[in-house]
Amino acid sequence: MDQSSSNSPASPAAIAKPRVRFAPSPTGFLHVGSARTFIFNWLYARRNDGTMMLRLDDTDVERNTDASVQSIFEGLKWLNLGWDEEYKQSERGALHRKIAEAIFAKGLAYRDFTPAHSGESDRSGAQGTWLFNPGMRELSAAESNRRAAAGEPFALRFRVPREGVRTVHFNDAVYGEQVKAAADIEDFALLRSDGMPTYHLASCADDVDLRISHIIRGQDHLTNTFKHVLIFEAAGVTPPQFAHLPLLVAPDGTKLSKRRHGSVVSVTTYRDAGFLPEAFINFLCLLGWSPKDDRERMTQQELVTAFSLEGINRANAVVNFKESSVGRAPSPANVSQSSPVVVASEARDQSAYPEETFDPKALWLNAEHIRALPVEDLSARLLPIVRAAGFSVTPEKILQITPLIRERIKLLRNVLTAADFFFVDQLPPYDSAELIPQRETRPCP
Repeated sequence: MDQSSSNSPASPAAIAKPRVRFAPSPTGFLHVGSARTFIFNWLYARRNDGTMMLRLDDTDVERNTDASVQSIFEGLKWLNLGWDEEYKQSERGALHRKIAEAIFAKGLAYRDFTPAHSGESDRSGAQGTWLFNPGMRELSAAESNRRAAAGEPFALRFRVPREGVRTVHFNDAVYGEQVKAAADIEDFALLRSDGMPTYHLASCADDVDLRISHIIRGQDHLTNTFKHVLIFEAAGVTPPQFAHLPLLVAPDGTKLSKRRHGSVVSVTTYRDAGFLPEAFINFLCLLGWSPKDDRERMTQQELVTAFSLEGINRANAVVNFKESSVGRAPSPANVSQSSPVVVASEARDQSAYPEETFDPKALWLNAEHIRALPVEDLSARLLPIVRAAGFSVTPEKILQITPLIRERIKLLRNVLTAADFFFVDQLPPYDSAELIPQRETRPCP
């Protein structure tokens, strides 16, 4: 799966055409927020004639599952946007360790032999947070080498500069200049005591090797970026351009969560409810981004042409679903033990979700996109839904029915109620009196 062919890292700033990546962790279904991140990366790459990469950040072996991988690919396949290169982080361990060793050789990292050190037991920062263990940070090279040679386990930590008044800064394309005092950054781990890379190291090492020029990701990663800037500089490259996206939040203002909000935050829920992928993409784009000209219904090509990082808002975007109608996601323990079929179909039976469950704008956009489809295209999309409901209907018959209902449906599944009488040979019994209009009777004066 790993298609990298670079022998030496080049500065991302030197890349003429943008190289962007979507890097999901396979720990559950494809979240709508993750889907928006993928879409924004894809739009930026296509708008600027760049390269779009999919990289599974699957080094968290305790939480990753094959079922989650399948679920992510299922959601991305439905979006039908595609990507240019594909990688699995778990296949790149040698590269991660090589860059960690290079940083260590420069004296920018040190071995921490503290048993089971979590960074939570010692409190030394201004706010009572753990920053570093002086006994390990100041350990002599000779003593460090002796203990390592004796087989004593250790974590490899980045030596955050603490001499003088040092700051770490970067310019974010959305949130502007970001600055943090180095003295407030802990000596974070690069390698765990078992030799496995941490998220910080693996992500940055891959970004360096794959020559990523722009990192477009959620705002919840913004605080991590100060550590990542240090790693990029230690690796001898100019950091990529960062653009952090505003969060998607529920009507009550809480961050959209698989655990809290359940399957309504899953991409496949919208697929199974009868949304068109192009309408769903359109909807997600308008959550935190604007074309600046009041347009709402936009085709894929119109989105590509209009998209820019400058159009991304700083304020969090609200997804106005009805929480009372939302199903709950299974617990992490259940997800990790579920079969691929179970996880991939966490939101499978969404026909039970009433339309009002979903954001009204999402429904409106979907109806608009449905009406804009050529009859032949819409008919082809309705046919498998009707057949899956048990009706033996021909493509020719659906093609005849489609123009009659196109203006009446908001979701593809609505075909089952808007045109059900077309699919049966005989209507169920009914009282003919119900067909006679009932006049209001008034008493005689």
